[in-house]
Amino acid sequence: MIEINGVTKRFGDFTAVHDVNLHIKAGEFITLLGPSGCGKTTLLRMLSGFETPDEGLIRIGGEDVTHLAPYRRNVNQVFQSYALFPHMTVRENIGFGLRMQKVPAAEAAVRIAEVIELVALTGFENRKPAQLSGGQRQRVALARAIVPRPSVLLLDEPLSALDAKLRGQMQIELKRLQKILGMTFVFVTHDQEEALSMSDRIAVFNKGRLEQLGTATEIYHQPRTAFVADFIGEANLLPAELVARDATTARVRIEGGLELSVNAAQWPADATRALISVRPEKVHVSKKPVDCENVFEARVTEELFQGALDRLLIEFTGGTRLTAVVANESALLEAIHEGDRVWCGLHTDDLVVVRTE
Repeated sequence: MIEINGVTKRFGDFTAVHDVNLHIKAGEFITLLGPSGCGKTTLLRMLSGFETPDEGLIRIGGEDVTHLAPYRRNVNQVFQSYALFPHMTVRENIGFGLRMQKVPAAEAAVRIAEVIELVALTGFENRKPAQLSGGQRQRVALARAIVPRPSVLLLDEPLSALDAKLRGQMQIELKRLQKILGMTFVFVTHDQEEALSMSDRIAVFNKGRLEQLGTATEIYHQPRTAFVADFIGEANLLPAELVARDATTARVRIEGGLELSVNAAQWPADATRALISVRPEKVHVSKKPVDCENVFEARVTEELFQGALDRLLIEFTGGTRLTAVVANESALLEAIHEGDRVWCGLHTDDLVVVRTE
């Protein structure tokens, strides 16, 4: 549906988007994810036609739209601010685009009624935006964007103004709508959990560059770079030096002298140093020896109670520290507390070698 080939965008001396190549499938829910200033919104604006690339090519539905005006593209956009007309009713706001397209009144009425039911706004047709909740205004903005039946819907952090509970509800609602409509959604956010829970694929951006593209599972469990590992969720990043390797296993030494085994296929060819990422929930902690390929003793230096989970800071030989997240089972098992000596285990499959650049 969308082809982005070698796209670069500069603002003076600043390169906001650098040589991005990204192909998006028809009917896909793809999220552009990254911190503020990483280029994701600039890329979205180039898809909508509000910005023009300095280099590269953009095709939508096979058509070259690189220099095409926004109104000539078969896309629509939902903005962070909703941008509803305050003097219009819900029905009038939703039907505004159809009026601009000169859709016959009878057909427009049918389409507006269908989309009002789809976004669960039946009974609110005659209210104005000031009479609606934040979630209802968001639904009006969505309905207005989808009623013209664009081939692509662009969503620029549309849930950021909602409170946490309502945002969670709207995430489910958005994904449901996208599946019903079969429309291509391009969603921009800096919220990692939002991206992981909603997306078919995630494109992670950093400093104008596409760092990694993959499913939520691939991005989380197999990050390719230190930035992706650290930005998506939480990660322990351990500088490591190669000690020995065979066909299946690489033996590495991390700072402090502890040696670990990692999958040889992950260690870069001809490299003696690299960075290892391990998620906190993959650090197995017990007061008894654990069944893992990598086992070592350590001490709990900090404990943070988080209800169902405990967050532990663990220090082992040489002063190296790891963060571990463990289930809070104090009612069933002997609890682990600050100051305790513990056994830690790391499976080789949970140790991911990442690039530093």
